[in-house]
Amino acid sequence: MDEEVNFLFEVTQEKMNAALRHLETELSRIRAGKANPHILDGIDVEYYGNMAPLSQVSNISTPDGRTIAIQPWEKNMIGTIEKAIMAANIGLTPANNGEIIRLNIPPLTEERRLILVKQVKNEGELAKVSIRNCRRDANEELKTMQKDGLPEDAQKTAEAKIQEMTNKSTEKVDKIIDAKEVDIMTV
Repeated sequence: MDEEVNFLFEVTQEKMNAALRHLETELSRIRAGKANPHILDGIDVEYYGNMAPLSQVSNISTPDGRTIAIQPWEKNMIGTIEKAIMAANIGLTPANNGEIIRLNIPPLTEERRLILVKQVKNEGELAKVSIRNCRRDANEELKTMQKDGLPEDAQKTAEAKIQEMTNKSTEKVDKIIDAKEVDIMTV
């Protein structure tokens, strides 16, 4: 039975870590007024009849804090990439000089910063819900194990450990959210 409980701990911790990674991925897409190539993650372009991530058909860089430069591997891709960026509705208008597409990141207004902070907190809350769901699933699994012969004191000890894992993961969410909020609110 100990092996099953330890396996349950590992699986639960991995699910909680996955929720944290997902949160970080989602937050990397929220722009904080500084140029960040991750804003373009999730944008696909048509490339020889197939959809490909923008990062696989171009070089994406940030020459300065307010500009993202996209240099397509092939010049004939410029129009396609511009259309894909416009369709992605990320709030940026591409400009090209025939070789490079530039995205100028405008400074954020106070109102826009507050909206982004609200969005960040919402993502954090979704991550916490996901973590609590992991806890619930693990506790239900422990109840099943108890019916199958796991001693009650072992179940209580395991539930306490799962609660401890939940608390640590929730604290990590709070730290990630706080750091992103500071990033957004820093002018």
